[in-house]
Amino acid sequence: MKVLITAGPTREYIDRVRYLSNDSSGKMGYELASAARDKGHKVVLISGPTNLKAPSRVKLIKIGSSQEMYRTTTKLFNDSDVVIMAAAVSDYRPSSYFNGKLKKQNKNFNLKLIPTIDILKTLGNRKGNRILIGFALEAENGRYNAVKKLHQKNLDYVVLNSPDAFGKDASTVEIWSKKGLVKRFVNTSKRRISKFIIGLVNTI
Repeated sequence: MKVLITAGPTREYIDRVRYLSNDSSGKMGYELASAARDKGHKVVLISGPTNLKAPSRVKLIKIGSSQEMYRTTTKLFNDSDVVIMAAAVSDYRPSSYFNGKLKKQNKNFNLKLIPTIDILKTLGNRKGNRILIGFALEAENGRYNAVKKLHQKNLDYVVLNSPDAFGKDASTVEIWSKKGLVKRFVNTSKRRISKFIIGLVNTI
């Protein structure tokens, strides 16, 4: 199967040197790519900025912003059998970009933010017979929000995790389908979790 995976953060630039982002390391997405490759799948990994080494025998496409992530993902979506959206895409971006460096002034500076494109919802609307897996990073009301996301965005599975997983090799996650809770992992390596997720893909 052809597996498309996203990983890492996005950067939403304010000017040439400043940006909005998050602490995602990309480790889960890279582990998923390695696990899918090990199962014999043809893997494309779309990655935001990370310090990780690209997995061997995986096609790596580097992007920066949420808009670049959207364009690249939607372009490759039609040629994919499985899509796993593990990237931590920014929810907002600056409404305008300053082509230079904003100078510090002795007064308040108001930054206007606008929502980024909902990539996962866009893909869910175009899903067809593809397998679509999303991640739900929640700080509160996790199960409720994850299951809501599962249904609203037409996912086959959603992986619930928390900000505590950022930058770490292990994570506590819950994997949900429309039938209910599939599996809960407590402080488990992202490699092991990734192998389980790819195993679910192989059973569909």
